[in-house]
Amino acid sequence: MRSLDDAVRDIRREENDVSKRLSRSSERVAKIRESEAELFRKLAALRLDSDMQKQIEGQLSRAEREARNVLKSHAASFASSEQQIELLDEKIAALAEDRRKALTNIDVHQEKLKALAKQISTIIANDPEFEKKRAVANQLQAIANESLKKTTQAEADQEQKGRPYRQDPLFSYLWEKGYGTTNYKANNLVRLLDAKVARFIGYQDARTNFSMLNEIPLRLREHAERQMEAAEKAEEALDEIEARAVTKAGGDPIKKALAETQNRIEAIDREMVKAEDERDELVKKLRQLAEGREPAFAKAVKNLAKAMQGREIIDLMAQARQTRTVDDDIIISKIDDARVRLIDEENETGELRERLKVLARRRRELEDIAWEFKKSQFDDPRSVFRRDELVGDLLNEFLHGAITAASYWGQWQRSQNWRAGTTDWGGGVGLPNKGRRSNWPQRGPWSAGGSSRNGAPGSRPSRSKSGKFNRPRSSSRSGSRGSRKSGGFKTGGGF
Repeated sequence: MRSLDDAVRDIRREENDVSKRLSRSSERVAKIRESEAELFRKLAALRLDSDMQKQIEGQLSRAEREARNVLKSHAASFASSEQQIELLDEKIAALAEDRRKALTNIDVHQEKLKALAKQISTIIANDPEFEKKRAVANQLQAIANESLKKTTQAEADQEQKGRPYRQDPLFSYLWEKGYGTTNYKANNLVRLLDAKVARFIGYQDARTNFSMLNEIPLRLREHAERQMEAAEKAEEALDEIEARAVTKAGGDPIKKALAETQNRIEAIDREMVKAEDERDELVKKLRQLAEGREPAFAKAVKNLAKAMQGREIIDLMAQARQTRTVDDDIIISKIDDARVRLIDEENETGELRERLKVLARRRRELEDIAWEFKKSQFDDPRSVFRRDELVGDLLNEFLHGAITAASYWGQWQRSQNWRAGTTDWGGGVGLPNKGRRSNWPQRGPWSAGGSSRNGAPGSRPSRSKSGKFNRPRSSSRSGSRGSRKSGGFKTGGGF
């Protein structure tokens, strides 16, 4: 968890740095425009009569004053937003430290509970219902395992055998229009033509086969879900026996302390979500300022540029280039140099904007992964991981866009397990599913495999079927795709 926190912190730091550079670049663009206006004023003084000078002076001065005033307020707004973000960063860091301390307390309480494991085991062994209920649980989970295997095979068949149907343009055309169903709507001419196409490709038989191919996995999936729910209920019956045994062994005060600490952790997580979302809104504001998209700033720069594109200015430059003097040459050279610098600044601004977009996306994805990590209690002291490269090579691959957020999170899930002894009686109190891991095939993107207590089949993998992260949110924000509430993570662009 600390490695993920460090990665998020590093991205935030780089975001801040790029925002500063972008803001300075936007301000330099405005200042280059100002210096260009001053050069035009000098050129007008050399070449034009007093009336024309006053006309050009009026156009440029109004735009310059507006730009100068906006530049001052722009810098102040940027500094204020930066300061607010720094305060939130300090708050988030403090919350993370509080959370780490609470997790240490979890470990202390859990060790006390594990010390009662032998006594708890003896109480359970003397429970006449335990063996009977464990046998039922094992049987139901074996049935659920088999149902899921059949479902997985049917879904693989659907993908493979359905491909020719999906790749046939004529079949796909009729299928999408709902031809042969009550949903089909078309005028008489189109109906006639569609009927000819349907006869030509044998659509009716193909539609029946394709419908069946799609329907079988759905029905098997529903059946498998029912079997899994039955197995889960059987596991819950075992959990109730364990809970009674913990009470008899005198473990209730420890359980209460564990629950209170866990509640504190959940409260910290809620505070952190709120702080992160507040920060995200401020980052959006800062980014708008940095990119020069704040309405008043953008308008002032646009008006200044427009003032220097008037007919009088264009004619002045044309005349100066045609009949050049030494003084003209110096001013024109400076104007040309200013325009070259302007192009360079605008090119750099474009690159920095793209960089900032990528950083913002990666940061939001990492924040979502970190939340899923905590929600799954993978940062619990009893949690261990088999792959060291999760915080090394794989993290770098994700940050550089080589793998998606969903893929990276999946690597964490597949690597995670619970420390030896966690599945002993009383050892998994406070963990999802009492620290038991399921060896059922995955039901969704967030499931994971493993084994359960005493070699019995595992239980209760995640019920998520959406393929999306479900981080709560206090404000509207987009990240990988959509919102934090239901943000599907399918990005993998260059970093």
